[in-house]
Amino acid sequence: MFLSDEEKRMLDGEMGQGVRKAMELLVALGKTFDAERLIPITRAHVALSGQEGDTYWCGLLADGGARCKVPPTTNPAWDVTNLSKRFEVTDSELDLALRTIEVYRKIGAQLTFCCTPGLSTNVPAFGEHVAFSESSATPYVNAVLGARSNRESSVSALAAAVLGKTPLYGLHLDANRKGQFLVQVEATLEDPYDWGLLGWFVGRFSGSRVPVFNFRTLARRPSPEALLYLGAELNTSGAVPMYHIAGLTPEALTLKEAFGKTPPDAELVVTEEDIRNQEEAISEQGGPINLVMLGCPHYSYGQIREIERLMKGRRVREGVAFWVLTSFEALELAARSGEKERLAALGVDLVADTCIDEPCWKSFEGGLGVTDSPKCAYYRERRGQPFVIRSLQKCIEAAILGEVR
Repeated sequence: MFLSDEEKRMLDGEMGQGVRKAMELLVALGKTFDAERLIPITRAHVALSGQEGDTYWCGLLADGGARCKVPPTTNPAWDVTNLSKRFEVTDSELDLALRTIEVYRKIGAQLTFCCTPGLSTNVPAFGEHVAFSESSATPYVNAVLGARSNRESSVSALAAAVLGKTPLYGLHLDANRKGQFLVQVEATLEDPYDWGLLGWFVGRFSGSRVPVFNFRTLARRPSPEALLYLGAELNTSGAVPMYHIAGLTPEALTLKEAFGKTPPDAELVVTEEDIRNQEEAISEQGGPINLVMLGCPHYSYGQIREIERLMKGRRVREGVAFWVLTSFEALELAARSGEKERLAALGVDLVADTCIDEPCWKSFEGGLGVTDSPKCAYYRERRGQPFVIRSLQKCIEAAILGEVR
């Protein structure tokens, strides 16, 4: 792997131990994937988890004098200011969250605490080389925006942000961005929920290959939220860092362009029945609930408005908590425009800077939840809370009834 004289000095520790550690990681990563050299990046996003491993790595770099050349946006942990007053957390859990915030501030990150940077705070242009972690963000910037990022971990994305460089391999190269796996979609998709179920179904078969979706009929262009859900679930049931939609995404104006000179190595047909069967296979059956959790990925302002429309002035059933996780911009806009106050009066709480996979939600464990996100259910079930997976409309009806029927 070729290193410039400056990069060699970084690796030798001449620019500090934090920079040396970051360079050691990227060189090891580059050698693993036979990268010829490092290339500059212009953006980064770090999927900090608010867990010890990520916080330790950031502290190791920052305490070694490293600062980010490319200030990355960051994933959420949890809103310690508000949620620590609402829910019981241990001193050690609160301490870890506060240390995470402080160490990322020290290294020079942008503390956006949002898992959907490609929708607002960190939107790369077509062809831009970036280093994004986060399972919903990486497919979105590759597929929908046409930027170039590998499926980074939080540690490699942070190292890239510190150095302003990443190894030249994988999806930074033209040849690796072509489709490998053809998906013929016969199902009709109405909303982001349906697109998420499609992603979960296809991810199981695609693995890490780049799928190309070819729709029999596509009545209208899918919303950014729908495409975000598609990528999030592809990258949860599978390990899909990029996809194409023939005639829609920027590197797949035709099927021929999507695949280039290499034909697909497999083909999958997806029907309406497949989508409905997938929902049944990954969902609990129903019953009384104690939690409605929406916002994995974070809900947009438009989705918050849709919640209010579907609530129709009805109140959430007593004994049911209804939480919507969102970005700080969407929360501020909802506060300015009145949705936050009106929804709170109905029993719907909005919170920013927060992930579903955090200790602040542990008081709900042991009960049954409902969500419109298979990814949310996957992570929360590992923490001890089973989830019914339903459309937004059905989640709201469950909140009002106090059960999923």
